[in-house]
Amino acid sequence: MWNNFKKKFIGDREFYRYIIFLALPMIIQNAITSFVSFLDNIMVGQVGTEQMSGVAIVNQLMFVFNICIFGGVSGAGIFGTQFFGKGDYEGQKYAFRFKMYASALICGIALLLFGFLGTELISLYLNDSGSTGDITLALKYGKEYLAIMMLGLLPFALGQAYVSTIRETGQTFVPMLAGIAAVLINLVLDYILIFGTPFSPAMGVKGAAIATIIARFVEFAIVVIWTHCHKDVNPYIRGAYTSLRIPRHILKGILVKGSPLMINEMLWASGMAVISQCYAVRGLEVVAAQNISSTISNLFNIVYIQLGGCISIVVGQLLGAGKKEEAKDADNKMIFFSVFSCACISVLMILVGRFFPSIYNTEESIKTLARSFIVIAALVMPLCSYSHCAYFTLRSGGKTIVTFLFDSVYTWVLVIPFAYVLANHTALPITTVFFLVQFTEIIKVALGFFMVKSGVWMQNIVEDTP
Repeated sequence: MWNNFKKKFIGDREFYRYIIFLALPMIIQNAITSFVSFLDNIMVGQVGTEQMSGVAIVNQLMFVFNICIFGGVSGAGIFGTQFFGKGDYEGQKYAFRFKMYASALICGIALLLFGFLGTELISLYLNDSGSTGDITLALKYGKEYLAIMMLGLLPFALGQAYVSTIRETGQTFVPMLAGIAAVLINLVLDYILIFGTPFSPAMGVKGAAIATIIARFVEFAIVVIWTHCHKDVNPYIRGAYTSLRIPRHILKGILVKGSPLMINEMLWASGMAVISQCYAVRGLEVVAAQNISSTISNLFNIVYIQLGGCISIVVGQLLGAGKKEEAKDADNKMIFFSVFSCACISVLMILVGRFFPSIYNTEESIKTLARSFIVIAALVMPLCSYSHCAYFTLRSGGKTIVTFLFDSVYTWVLVIPFAYVLANHTALPITTVFFLVQFTEIIKVALGFFMVKSGVWMQNIVEDTP
């Protein structure tokens, strides 16, 4: 029995060496990014509860934008990964062009929404039913932060088209270096601009926003310059801007397969924002506590998030090369590795998470609430790991309609109504509401298990592409 289990779920040394080689730069990059966001959050948290809450609300809106960009590049990314596995660099170039168009379009829509409806969007998260904080001040700081953050949307959007394409080729080191450079600049500027120096004034939340957009421009410049200076390892970039053309059959394939994925990411991200808004009706202290909890959760979640991304690369390349059984075998082993790793990490998160809220300069009631949220988030992490891996497994084979049902439809049909009813129409404590909503993930895990096991995702979507 052990031998069968080992054969199916545990790889050899060479397998893990490759996975770690692929995943480690991505994990390091996101770990540093999350750590700097963590320090950034603490710095803003030292200024006051209203400032921290205003920034947290805007960052929730930015999260929706970021995920929409991710969805915009991911639809073409399925094709880009399989084109690379096939050795078709012309096809990969067309997928890259599509990413640039999609990123620019999403960025334009976001600028219009934030520019004309920014106040209304921030106000959705502000409710005076709690006993802590001034929502008028929180709105003021949120608007100041959003106005500056909008300047960094375009470099982030276009930069993701480059970064995602670089990663499709298995080159994760350069995006890691670009990310490290950006976050270090962000960290230094955060300290200088938020608190001020003898030579510059303290700018508070405005300083935090300025530091972030400068860092985004730096990251964008690094990946673009490197890509165009290393055309031998990025052959898809040759002639990428000599024409705007995408062959009709490739454009149709990306739209047919990719559109559900793009729509899914947008709906899922907006769904997460709606769930956060459901919690926010319980008061500003819940917004602040959830911000503290999500900051440390993001720091610990990077392992399963990046291992899921590795599934899309490894399995996608194997499917593109026509190696379906090898793809299935690698998928089983990577899912087990991700869930096992996250079970260990969740224990560590529980142990250290209780000390984290004490760092913030905020009310004790907010710190206590944040500790409860952190424990709940840690307990649900292994479940999130499995469903995340299942999502990327389905996506790697182009099953975008299935991923749409599995992800965003599930969120909007089940999780959001459940969260809305519990938060608005029951007297349950917010910690109980948070626990029940988070553990709806069990249903998603069950669905993901049966879909992955069925093998419906094992298809080569570029084998007939000329």
